[in-house]
Amino acid sequence: MLKALLTDIDGTITNSTRRIDTEAVELIRSLVDQGIEVVLASGNTPCFMEAISKMVGTQGSFIAENGGVFRAGYTGKPRLQGNQAECHRALETLQEYYRKQGKELELFSPTYRFVDLAFARTVPVEEVRSILGDQPVQVLDTGYAIHLQSPGINKGTALAALAPELGLTPDEFLAVGDSLNDIQMLRTAGIGAAVANAHPDTKAVAQYTAEKEYGKGFVEAVKKYYPYFRAR
Repeated sequence: MLKALLTDIDGTITNSTRRIDTEAVELIRSLVDQGIEVVLASGNTPCFMEAISKMVGTQGSFIAENGGVFRAGYTGKPRLQGNQAECHRALETLQEYYRKQGKELELFSPTYRFVDLAFARTVPVEEVRSILGDQPVQVLDTGYAIHLQSPGINKGTALAALAPELGLTPDEFLAVGDSLNDIQMLRTAGIGAAVANAHPDTKAVAQYTAEKEYGKGFVEAVKKYYPYFRAR
C-alpha cells in the first residue's frame, strides 16, 4: 500500500525544455485532493522548492539541495544535513584552479543555499573530482548543474529522515526520478520508478521504467501504481 509520492522535478515532471508538464501537475493535484502526501525533491534551493510546492499545489513538504535540506509541510522547520563550510573550501580550490586558466565558475544561487553549492556544467565533472582529490566532499552531476555536497547525503537519506515527520515510513512512498542523484531516493522508497529519459544507472535500480519520457513518463508511472495509493 502506498500513502505518499516523492518526485524529482527537472527531467521528471518537466519536458525537455524544463517546462512543467501540465498533465503531471493535474495528476499530483488529484492525489493531494485524495489525501495522498506529495513531496517534491530537487537539487534546487529551499526557497525555490517552497514556491514551486505552492504553485504545483502540494502540502508543502520538500527535499532541496539533493537531500541537504528537507521540510515537513509549510509550517515545518527546515532540517539540514551536511557541512557547507567544507563545500566552500572545495569551491575555493576549484576557483583558484580555473582562474589560473582564465575561467570563472558560474555559481547557482549561492546566497540561498544552506548545505551544498552548485555551479554550471561548463567544466568536466571528472576533472572537478580529480582537482578536489581527497577533500571531504562529494561531486554530483545532476545533468543540470554540478553540486558540491557532504559525503553520505542524498535524497534517500532525506526521505528516511523526512518520512517519520510525516507519520509515514519510506516503504509507503512511490518515488519517481530520472538522474543519478535520484538513485538513492528510488532505492529507499517502497517502489522506485524511472522515466524513459532517465540515466541507465537510474533505470537499473527502478522497479518500473516508463515507456514515455519526461512528464508523460511520470504520469505513466504514477498511473501504473495509482490503484495502490490509500489516504492516511
